[in-house]
Amino acid sequence: MVRKINETFLKAAKGEKTEYTPVWYMRQAGRSQPEYRKLKEKYSLFEITHQPELCAYVTKLPVDQYDVDAAILYKDIMSPLPAIGVDVDIKSGIGPVIDNPIRSLADVEKLGQIDPESDVPYVLDTIRLLTEEQLDVPLIGFAGAPFTLASYMIEGGPSKNYNKTKAFMYAEPKAWQALMDKLAEMTVTYVRAQVKAGARAIQIFDSWVGALNVSDYRLFIKPVMERIFSELREEDVPLIMFGVGASHLAKEWHELPLDVVGLDWRLPVQEARAMGITKTVQGNLDPAILLAPWEVIEERTRAILDAGLASPGHIFNLGHGVFPEVNPDVLKRLTSFVHEYSAQKRK
Repeated sequence: MVRKINETFLKAAKGEKTEYTPVWYMRQAGRSQPEYRKLKEKYSLFEITHQPELCAYVTKLPVDQYDVDAAILYKDIMSPLPAIGVDVDIKSGIGPVIDNPIRSLADVEKLGQIDPESDVPYVLDTIRLLTEEQLDVPLIGFAGAPFTLASYMIEGGPSKNYNKTKAFMYAEPKAWQALMDKLAEMTVTYVRAQVKAGARAIQIFDSWVGALNVSDYRLFIKPVMERIFSELREEDVPLIMFGVGASHLAKEWHELPLDVVGLDWRLPVQEARAMGITKTVQGNLDPAILLAPWEVIEERTRAILDAGLASPGHIFNLGHGVFPEVNPDVLKRLTSFVHEYSAQKRK
């Protein structure tokens, strides 16, 4: 029996008319769910992602619990880096820590290439398990963008100011370009394998690129993003861009060959439209509002939906990821409200 897939999210991503506004949440898998926290008592993030059945369970859990219109693969943007020679560990309470940071062109030239089928088979097996047997909504695959990955690789871990990364970019332009090229090649290869395995959409996370101004973005980053999205265009799946604190770059993203511009909570939908962004937008409730009384959540959500409904192409999401203190029941109620309110307004 062929499973019927709810394609509302995919239609909205392409700017097509939908019966209601689709919704999914960044970091919807894990963190705030008690079932997930119980698993984390026994397994690390890397251990979960290396076990396809366990990883598929974590990925599917929010779809079952919240009735969202898309699943996003549970994994980390660091997942492909060990395959190219980056010694990375996800440390609790810290984040990704890299023992062999990039310091020179010679370090960049030591980096290898990824062969997804042999290097990350567990990621592809998880995708196949979900898309062939379990999900009735599209699965979103994802990857980290070169600047964000490079920031970890150069800083050696999380950073508040990215001084080492920016200094490397300014002082070592040849090495920087070589690093961007290596990471672009890895990203395209990795994402293509995800699509081949069954992912129906791709989100590229450039989490920390907001640290750059527009002119530096255009000079050092935009060409490599143009390359990545141009090559991924051939896969014929919706392509989404997202970063935090990067509202000043939203118009730059709109000019890239992608389908959806992700907005964090700082840039209202109506302001994005006023800037000339005509593509589908995704977002953008401040996740902190999820801890407010329901009346506040509903009021803020209604305002975002009204702005999104004013022109074609809106996917409801948070302006960043779900955090651990969020009550899963709130996300379930929020999903229902988004569906019901937007459906009523479209009649």
